[in-house]
Amino acid sequence: MVLKLIQLAFSSIKVSHLINWFNLIGGTLINILVIAAHADDEVLGCGGSIAKYKDQGATVNVALLADGVSSRVAQDASSNADLKIRNSAAKHANEILDVDQVIFGDFPDNRMDSVALLDVIKYVEDLIVQFTPDVIFTHHSNCLNIDHRVVNQAVCTACRPQGNYSVKSILFFEIPSSTEWQINSLGAFSPNLFEDISSHLAKKIKALEVYSMEMRDWPHPRSIDGVTHLAKWRGATVGVDSAEAFIVGRIVK
Repeated sequence: MVLKLIQLAFSSIKVSHLINWFNLIGGTLINILVIAAHADDEVLGCGGSIAKYKDQGATVNVALLADGVSSRVAQDASSNADLKIRNSAAKHANEILDVDQVIFGDFPDNRMDSVALLDVIKYVEDLIVQFTPDVIFTHHSNCLNIDHRVVNQAVCTACRPQGNYSVKSILFFEIPSSTEWQINSLGAFSPNLFEDISSHLAKKIKALEVYSMEMRDWPHPRSIDGVTHLAKWRGATVGVDSAEAFIVGRIVK
């Protein structure tokens, strides 16, 4: 029975209640850590699921590793002002989702490949020690954005199942205007787990509206319409109104 359920996780399935799904395979979804490269990635990738899990009583913490502005402006007083604005928006957006705590890293924006990977791994390891998550949500390995790929590699390395290991599940999310823009089709995002966010899409959109500086006009995929259409499409593929899609990286029972 357990083997059959685990096999189902690796086929296209509708998961209407992820906490109950984890309970079915013997886990208890209590503590979630979302590890994202930039402020807004957490909402784009799994904002509806965060809101849903919080409504169901889970603890959700979010770590945003890159500063998000240093690639866009000169390093002066204006960049500090932009960083404060971005971090303030992140705090507000995550308050809307009822996130327990938001952690801000200071890795260089769109230049995380210029940092030794070991430094990023150690940062992630410290987060895992601090929050002892059962489940981690993070980027997919085949995103176009370099910071997304670095974060994925760091999380996968930090989550090697050894010693006193708290992480039981790793799920990879998609980021509109990054994941689907990767031309390399080898290892393309092909989701096998879908979270029904029909009742929480509005809260996700409300949180995204706080990130107005990051959102674009339709038909850009990182627009309110684009994100809404993606949620509707992901939902339609599994027979619900709206969904977020994930790839199961690992489930440890």
